[in-house]
Amino acid sequence: MAGTKSKKRGAFAKLYLASYNLAQTVGWSYILCQIMQYYTKPSVGETLWGKTEFLLMIFQNAAVLEIVHAAMGLVPSNVAITTFQVFSRVMVVVGVILATPPTYAAASVGLPLALLAWSVTEIIRYFYYFVNLIGLVPHMLTWLRYSTFIILYPIGITGELLCFYAATKYASANPDSWSYALPNAWNFTFSYLYLLVGIMLLYIPLFPLLYSHMLAQRRKMLSPSSATKKSR
Repeated sequence: MAGTKSKKRGAFAKLYLASYNLAQTVGWSYILCQIMQYYTKPSVGETLWGKTEFLLMIFQNAAVLEIVHAAMGLVPSNVAITTFQVFSRVMVVVGVILATPPTYAAASVGLPLALLAWSVTEIIRYFYYFVNLIGLVPHMLTWLRYSTFIILYPIGITGELLCFYAATKYASANPDSWSYALPNAWNFTFSYLYLLVGIMLLYIPLFPLLYSHMLAQRRKMLSPSSATKKSR
């Protein structure tokens, strides 16, 4: 399936995907540098979120295009899995950190955990996609792509959940924030707190599913038979 889609991919599509993946690699590399600078060369009054917010808004939200790529068949990714992985991170950035005062999710210990895991993972992942498009994939990069998630994925999930938890404390203390209660002209109700709790509960069944999927991908990509096929 992946091979068929790759053969049908035109030159323009390959150029676009290569440019997208390279841009994401550079962007997340710069974000990682910002994180390192924040801890090695701290500035008075500066926060981690304040230092990384601008680039995170650009490069994390740009990941929404991956859903489009999968839906259009430009890449052989599963649309449902891609949607959840992208949505969860965008929700953390836009629906949790931006939606709450800086003393809540942005000040949570979950933020540095999530940002570190995201940046390292994305640098490896996007660079792997880039070199794969030009046909130059060293084995070490393949190993990193399908091995580092074993540690980084749980760290990232933990950071995300801690950010969500910080946001629930704000939503509990401010029940009217981002919520729409009855009675109203639309006869509609929405609870920001319930949304946050609902998304957090989704992690319970989805995390093992996604983690198992990635382990299966690791066995497939790092198996001796896979290495033999690549060498031919």
